[in-house]
Amino acid sequence: MTDKPTMTTTSGAPVGDNQNSLSAGAHGPLLLQDFQLLEKLAHQNRERIPERTVHAKGSAAYGVLRITGDISRFTTADALQPGRSTETFLRFSTVAGERGAADAERDVRGFALRMYTGQGNWDIVGNNTPVFFVRDPLKFPDFIHTQKRHPKTNMRSPTAMWDFWSQSPESLHQVTILMSDRGLPQSYRHIDGFGSHTYSFINAANQRFWVKFHFKTRQGIANWTNAEGANVIAADRESHQRDLFEAIEQGNFPKWTFSVQVMPEADADKHWYNPFDLTKVWPHADYPLIEVGELELNRNPENYFAEVEQAALSPANVVPGIGHSPDKMLQARVFSYGDAHRYRVGINSHQLPVNKPRTAVHTYNADGAMSAGGHSNPDAYYEPNSFGGATDNAKFVEPPLALSGDAARYNHRIGNDDYRQPGDLFRLMSADQQRQLMDNIAAAMDGVPVFIIKRQVEHFYRCDPAYGLGIASRMKVSLDPVAAAE
Repeated sequence: MTDKPTMTTTSGAPVGDNQNSLSAGAHGPLLLQDFQLLEKLAHQNRERIPERTVHAKGSAAYGVLRITGDISRFTTADALQPGRSTETFLRFSTVAGERGAADAERDVRGFALRMYTGQGNWDIVGNNTPVFFVRDPLKFPDFIHTQKRHPKTNMRSPTAMWDFWSQSPESLHQVTILMSDRGLPQSYRHIDGFGSHTYSFINAANQRFWVKFHFKTRQGIANWTNAEGANVIAADRESHQRDLFEAIEQGNFPKWTFSVQVMPEADADKHWYNPFDLTKVWPHADYPLIEVGELELNRNPENYFAEVEQAALSPANVVPGIGHSPDKMLQARVFSYGDAHRYRVGINSHQLPVNKPRTAVHTYNADGAMSAGGHSNPDAYYEPNSFGGATDNAKFVEPPLALSGDAARYNHRIGNDDYRQPGDLFRLMSADQQRQLMDNIAAAMDGVPVFIIKRQVEHFYRCDPAYGLGIASRMKVSLDPVAAAE
């Protein structure tokens, strides 16, 4: 009998074990991060009932990731070995706005990078910020509701946004970034990108390291003021799309320096901050940036709908040498992104050219709407089989991750310092940047009920007294420093 091919996920990554689900102990519950199980079950549920929905506005381009550094001691990932060059696809987006929204609006920018590696697609789905508004995925739908339209007025609601944020102090770090000058970039070329979540590296000795991904723009950070942004929108609602497309067409290829922060697995419990908390950063003094290579964008898509609107990136798409972490938001996104694509584009979105791995795919997912794959070996349409079908390969199994604790709903705000890092960020700003930040917050709070403003101002005060007092003064509300400090 000829050698059997290695079974893969739909993203082309090899499967290490197709017989056993991922669980917390031999008799424990299953884990949400078992994306292989979720992919199989979700695909089966949709083999006969395809669904589709719309998606946020974005821009994208193809390029290359070149590795110039050596981090082989941390990871076996083929695409990260010295000298490698890997084809990439990078989709930018505004997060809250609809497809018709203007590009030059104050918002977080999505930074979703796909690498078409020799071992399947590897996706890093992040933002232009290293943190996010919430740390528990149970609150993600609630947060997103505040960013969308009010069900009665059909308009965006500043009251909803600040009401949610003022009762969710973990949002302070991201809110401070969003309301700073970096909340309104001049173009996609002038933003940094972050994996934001904590991922894992696995090396040749089967050792695990925690890792964060950073992409620093070589074009420099450039931002608009609110007034400048309004003028841009008045003249051009597609300013980011136009800038990116025209720069690449003219041969002015944008570039980013790719770096990582690496933490030994055993260090996870050694700091005041939780390294798996999406509202926190790892201080560079603890884990300095290690430069790995360069990301360049050098080719525009030929068809926007086919290649950008139908792009379906997911943090579930990892490759050997790259893994996930106990980051709760990441674990939920491992499921929710793929599920959104199955709803929006269809169960076979991975067969579209922009999503198709550059390596062979051997999976037992079957049929569904718009299937173009078929069965290369029609007798082997289930697993295990006796007809030469693809099988799992134990060499791709990740090392076990030790877990402990009772199954419960833990209050993630108890004992969590949500004020230190946004306060540190405020103190790092120049006087002019602090002024812009506080002016922007005051403008964004216009019309919000006073009791919500006061509640939010107290949070700012706990970050830094000058921060809280500056907002209170602008909003003409009283602030009791004693109460605010409690």
